[in-house]
Amino acid sequence: MLIGGMLTTFFFAKLWRRAEIVTELEFIELRYSGKPAAFLRGFKSLYMGIFLNAVIIGWVNTALASILKIFFDIPDDMIIWVIAGSMVFVAIYSSLSGLMGVAMTDLVQFFIAMIGCIILAVVVLNTEEIGGITGLKEQLPAWRFNFFPTINSGSVANDIGVYSVTIGAFLTFGLVQWWASWYPGAEPGGGGYIAQRMMSAKDEKNAIYATLFFQIAHYCLRPWPWIIVGLCALVLYPDLSIEDSGQGFVLAMRDHLPVGLKGLLLVAFLSAYMSTISTQLNWGASYLTNDLYKRFLKKKKEDETEEEEQKDYVKKARLFTVLIMLIALFATTQIKSIDGAATFLIECGAGLGMVLILRWYWHKINAWSEIVASLAPFIGYGLANFVFSFEYPFNFLFTVSFSTICWLIATFITPPTEESTLQHFYDKVKPDGGWKKYRSSNGIKSNLTPLFICWFSSIVMVYSILFFIGDLIFQNYSSSLIELAIALASFLLLRFQLKRTRIFEI
Repeated sequence: MLIGGMLTTFFFAKLWRRAEIVTELEFIELRYSGKPAAFLRGFKSLYMGIFLNAVIIGWVNTALASILKIFFDIPDDMIIWVIAGSMVFVAIYSSLSGLMGVAMTDLVQFFIAMIGCIILAVVVLNTEEIGGITGLKEQLPAWRFNFFPTINSGSVANDIGVYSVTIGAFLTFGLVQWWASWYPGAEPGGGGYIAQRMMSAKDEKNAIYATLFFQIAHYCLRPWPWIIVGLCALVLYPDLSIEDSGQGFVLAMRDHLPVGLKGLLLVAFLSAYMSTISTQLNWGASYLTNDLYKRFLKKKKEDETEEEEQKDYVKKARLFTVLIMLIALFATTQIKSIDGAATFLIECGAGLGMVLILRWYWHKINAWSEIVASLAPFIGYGLANFVFSFEYPFNFLFTVSFSTICWLIATFITPPTEESTLQHFYDKVKPDGGWKKYRSSNGIKSNLTPLFICWFSSIVMVYSILFFIGDLIFQNYSSSLIELAIALASFLLLRFQLKRTRIFEI
């Protein structure tokens, strides 16, 4: 997913900011024309604002439930009420403060959660049962510390317990999934709350740097405290089954932290939970308010002032926040597996990603392309899993291929977007790529090469930093020096290319 995230950083962050829109869905009628565009905007406001949002919030609530059950021994019949109370609290402050309040609390909650997880990793790693990094490495087999899986039969655990995948699955993860699937926080071309943050940035430069910081923080800094505690949990709780292995993290908190730190870690978890829920509620309410109510349901009163109109939108947004919260609570009761919910989202969005990327760079993409690309994955998913009974990665690749063929056919047999709409879109956003006929004779010609170099060098930089931190922790100093050198070289290349590209030009 880092590969797609960095693509968004250098190819799309500036374009989202130039669009000067409130939500991702408002983009639809900026880019497409006619009734199909209006239908797509209304459909997605409900599909993404309610259905997908409820699934995402539901799996976050499921994660919180597992923590609370272990930490406080709360019975199953009471846990939903505790979660409901937590959501009500988050809904109140997110609806009162709006996006600015959500962004400010996210900033504070990020540091609370990071500091808390780092403290947990250090404390658990230095318990008598673990004995530091040296003790951890002595008590676990060497393959547990490999950064890459074994490429062979593809079983989760073979005869010696080594995690492995098939070459097809590995290549699917690395070469297909990042551009093919819609996934919250890693949408191809940006989207969702990532687009919301880019669109609300001060200017293009801030949109790009904020997105770049997110990729580095998310993929370099956040994982290692989790990984360390997870490895320690394998030693501390060897009898946990694969299905219950997620409990190891929380058990480590409960059993090995002193009282004060235990409270801090619980606050860290609640901070992460509140940050996610407030983001999702605000994001979903913005769709329902701006792209459903304002666009299709609002009845304009002749004597209504602009101030009264804005107050009406705020009031409706708060009502939509409550609605999403109630639907998400129901979804929480239906989700049994966090992995299952994530897999469902990835596979039911397989094939949509390429349309979300190309709509910025290829003028032939129209509203029907995106409509078909949004619906076809569900048909492909059903065929692959319930008719042909394919296993991963063949079910995923089938869905991607089926969806791609469907939207390509739709693109060429349906009426194109109106020329006036395409010209207006180009004049406002000034995208690179296949827009030559809409560019004036004195317009700046596209040069995508520096952007591709920025994209590639930033990916290498982040993976090198990720592996450098890991090898440093595991005391593999020779490997860490090589990775540090690669990270510095890729950073210098990225910095040099940023000066060559017109990435910050308006």
